[in-house]
Amino acid sequence: MVYAKQKRTVQDSSSTNIVYDTKDLNLWYGAHHALKNINLQINENEVTAIIGPSGCGKSTYIKTLNRMVELVSTVKISGEITYRNRSIFKADYTVEELRTKVGMVFQKPNPFPKSIYDNIAYGPRIHGIRNKKILDEIVENSLRGAAIWDEVKDRLNANAYSLSGGQQQRICIARCLAIEPDVILMDEPTSALDPISTLKVEELMAELKKDYSIIIVTHNMQQAARISDKTAFFLNGEIIEFDQTNVIFSTPEDKRTEDYISGRFG
Repeated sequence: MVYAKQKRTVQDSSSTNIVYDTKDLNLWYGAHHALKNINLQINENEVTAIIGPSGCGKSTYIKTLNRMVELVSTVKISGEITYRNRSIFKADYTVEELRTKVGMVFQKPNPFPKSIYDNIAYGPRIHGIRNKKILDEIVENSLRGAAIWDEVKDRLNANAYSLSGGQQQRICIARCLAIEPDVILMDEPTSALDPISTLKVEELMAELKKDYSIIIVTHNMQQAARISDKTAFFLNGEIIEFDQTNVIFSTPEDKRTEDYISGRFG
């Protein structure tokens, strides 16, 4: 199969460290070729946005980064993805180990039907932490990291479902932070939120990238332009263009990129 030339995917990594390096990745759901010859490098302490129309492979790609895509029985994968120079597909690299380093926040807030405290403490407890003082510190630090501590500190025993949608999403981010990940994957994390909650999550991402690498799938062009350092445009399972966000949005090389970000399709 011949693939279209993938433009602007080479990065200058001289002053940055590569967190994820994807090489010649192909993925099929049964006979459907969902990802085609993906080559992409993700740098640490940056927000990388993945944009493109529905069905272009955006969510499939980030679910491949933490191997969640393998939950689909018909999936077949070729190529390589390395995380911190280690292949995530090697038999000795368990999904449990990978996911302690790579957290994920989903499109719809999905807190557990537990107290706010127990939502945040869940991951640390799974990893064997039982000391109440240590758990208290983790819960507070994680909620502070998700910029919601001041809103919930006096009702930590309340059910997380009692919070607003925007607050629930920040609880999910705090739950992700509690396991001290290296990378945070976000799949349309604000699509179900109101504009004020969306702004809070976007401001939070700007703070989090100081300590984490963030990869976000978004349909919102304005959001990608506001929050990301680099942007990859996916179309029909391929990367059409990848570059600094300001370049993608001001002087894209490929007309398909220009057409998409200007609203001509998608």
